[in-house]
Amino acid sequence: MDIEDTMAASSARQLIKQVPIVIAVWLLCTGTCVFILYRLISPIGSLRQFTQEVFESKDYALRSSLNTSNEIGQLSNNINSLLDTIEVELLINFEQKQTLVDQQETMSRLANFDSLTGLPNRQFVLDNLRLELARAKRNDEDLLLLFFDLDGFKGINDSLGHETGDLILIEVADRVQCLLRDGDLFARLGGDEFLVLPDRDVTTDQAQSLATRLITAFDEPFELRGLSLTVGLSVGIATASDAGYDLSELMSNADLAMYRSKARGRGSYTLFTPDMVESHKRKLHLANGIEQGISNDEFVVYYQVKVNNEGNVIGVEALIRWQHPEFGLVMPNEFIPIAEQGGKITAITRWVIKRVCIDMPDLKQWATSPFRASINLSGHDLRSSQLFDYIYNTFKLYDINPENIEFEVTESAYLENFTLSNKFFRRIGNMGCAIALDDFGTGYSSLSYLTQINIDTLKVDRQFVMEIQTSERSRLVTGAIIDLAKRLSLSVCAEGIENLEQWNYLREHGCDNVQGFMFSKPIPLSELTCSPSHYSDSSFSV
Repeated sequence: MDIEDTMAASSARQLIKQVPIVIAVWLLCTGTCVFILYRLISPIGSLRQFTQEVFESKDYALRSSLNTSNEIGQLSNNINSLLDTIEVELLINFEQKQTLVDQQETMSRLANFDSLTGLPNRQFVLDNLRLELARAKRNDEDLLLLFFDLDGFKGINDSLGHETGDLILIEVADRVQCLLRDGDLFARLGGDEFLVLPDRDVTTDQAQSLATRLITAFDEPFELRGLSLTVGLSVGIATASDAGYDLSELMSNADLAMYRSKARGRGSYTLFTPDMVESHKRKLHLANGIEQGISNDEFVVYYQVKVNNEGNVIGVEALIRWQHPEFGLVMPNEFIPIAEQGGKITAITRWVIKRVCIDMPDLKQWATSPFRASINLSGHDLRSSQLFDYIYNTFKLYDINPENIEFEVTESAYLENFTLSNKFFRRIGNMGCAIALDDFGTGYSSLSYLTQINIDTLKVDRQFVMEIQTSERSRLVTGAIIDLAKRLSLSVCAEGIENLEQWNYLREHGCDNVQGFMFSKPIPLSELTCSPSHYSDSSFSV
């Protein structure tokens, strides 16, 4: 029993002595495990910290620095590859976004500004005008608008090409901008049409002064590609109050005023007045009624006699009138320009030709000597490829002798379509018709064209005849025209004879035929056939 107690006590002592060793070994093992575990887990921690940093900073250019060959290193590489892809996509997205922004700016500019001149375009200025009109109406203020286009621009475009025309438009924009204030709105509406909206508080006098400066600024020619090109301005001025602060009405008023400037001879400005609207409505009514007027036979031919030196009626000039159901008798100087602008003049010319052919038997029966009826042609008629065939067929239909017909064309209309005119009148002459050049001496200064055309008669314009008694220059010019015609073996007819003194002067200087109010005003056929076919000096004695 003592031995057992002693052994038990000895074992206990031994066990107690081993405890520190066991604890030390345990601590060593634990530390080793912790160290190994830390070495294994620390890359994951670094990777977690890195991803957190990327998440917070949104900097996708960061890269993980882990470079191990285990799975964590592979994960780090994959994360870096993912960041590379994200960065590339972000760069692409940024570039695409920038492209979209640039395109949006370009589209906005194209939508609001003219690509050629850089000026605000029609849509932009109309939007601004709506706002300005609303503001002016609220504040009971007025607003002025200047509308202009270029005189002679179409000729430059047609003869020198659109590229030169574009250069002209750019120069126009630059030249006008130099005359405007910072607050003035200047825009190109399209083609050669421009608009100026002066800054607020501009009076009518100031607007007219600006229009004068604009017109004067274009007295100096444009020097382009070695050429000196001159264009002018026709300006229309309109006020918001006259338009009732309505945008469409304001634009229309300015446009009407501008075209009134063109009608006055161009290179001028016109301030809109309400009576222009009525005039415009009348023109529209006439323009829209021409075709119906032809269909309803509303037109009528008046005849003015032509007399030779012996006083015998040797012909008549057919002059059209319009017996309008609403406006009464409308003169050709009003509706002919409208018909030319609307492309309906050839239809009127055909009607006149047909009407003269129908009247020809009565005319020949009334006249006692060789007789010709003169029919006027416009420049538009000369460009019609079918007019000659119509004349030929109409003559054949009504059994007309071409020698009884004379066609008159103004000097300017002939030379504006020189090649076509020559071709047309050569065929007309071969048919047997006579050809007269009207308004001679008023169109061109060069006379070289007289050697290249085939005509029978020169008609002295009435402005020379009217001044024969008062102007020595007019007498000299008239005498020179007659002498020139004689040397070219052409007959001469003078228009606008109003008294015996004018007729005697023209007879003395060799004029062949005359016409004017002294003999007869243009009258209908029914009155013509009742009038005398011979006149003598005693017919006009007081």
